[in-house]
Amino acid sequence: MKLTGIHHLTAITADAAGNHAFYTQALGLRLVKKTVNQDDVSAYHLFYADGLASPGTDITFFDWPVGRERRGAHSISRTGLRVNGERSLQWWKERFASLNIRHEAVVERDGRLTLDFEDFEGQRLSLVDDGGQGEAHPWERSPVPAEHQIRGLGPITMSVPRLDRTARVLTEAMDMRAEREYRVGDATVHVFAMGEGGAAAELHVAVEPHLPMAKPGAGGVHHVAFRTPDEKTYQECWERLQNLRAPSSGPVDRYYFKSLYFREPNGILFEIATDGPGFDADEPMDRLGKRLALPPFLEPRRAEIEAGLKPL
Repeated sequence: MKLTGIHHLTAITADAAGNHAFYTQALGLRLVKKTVNQDDVSAYHLFYADGLASPGTDITFFDWPVGRERRGAHSISRTGLRVNGERSLQWWKERFASLNIRHEAVVERDGRLTLDFEDFEGQRLSLVDDGGQGEAHPWERSPVPAEHQIRGLGPITMSVPRLDRTARVLTEAMDMRAEREYRVGDATVHVFAMGEGGAAAELHVAVEPHLPMAKPGAGGVHHVAFRTPDEKTYQECWERLQNLRAPSSGPVDRYYFKSLYFREPNGILFEIATDGPGFDADEPMDRLGKRLALPPFLEPRRAEIEAGLKPL
């Protein structure tokens, strides 16, 4: 499989308005698509990203009226958000203190300076110094200065009770590279990389057999998506899953990108998503996120869908 990095991560909120305020105002991300869950149109699907809605920068949320997540294994446990340099991490630490956002001290983890924090529902996040690797596209209307803005996703950390079957899927089916390992508390964390590697293209697998199974809910993660460049490589990914007889969703057209869904051996949901067509497929770049966007097959139901959603 030609996977080049993290495409997006989708989490769960029970408070769409509070979520919108936190991610656009506190974190300074751009709302690049306000749409609905295509499989449950009663729920918002909100996408936050950089100034150009670049693949690999968007953290997204389903808005469901559910209780809080019960933390545990068999889950994605922490989402990395990349920033450039120690100076930015110190700036964010002061910002979190001023906004009463729960956060920890800046520490070095796996050779990178990292600042752990949580959103208002307990979503576990980290700001990670990526050393300025790759491109950055600040949002000019962000309340966060351009030099300190979040540059994109990565790494993503998941928790499993045992490594062996997951490692085989990652390396033999998904062509990731097992690169190194490190310790966090009682857990050994194994780093798997895609494409050119680096924070934007890493999945960290924490082995934590002592943890109970997580229960999904607000503050938890629904799935992580990995980038594949185009429809040709997407088709190759689909053929690989078929050849391995791996249960999957089969090809799914999400309009803004093409998707494939399947679960790794611990039940964690993975998605493979194409870089394009992109979020400007149905609205101009300078108007992203201003109105409720619906893919063509849902457009005839606009009045019904809008009536069922709460204003942000």
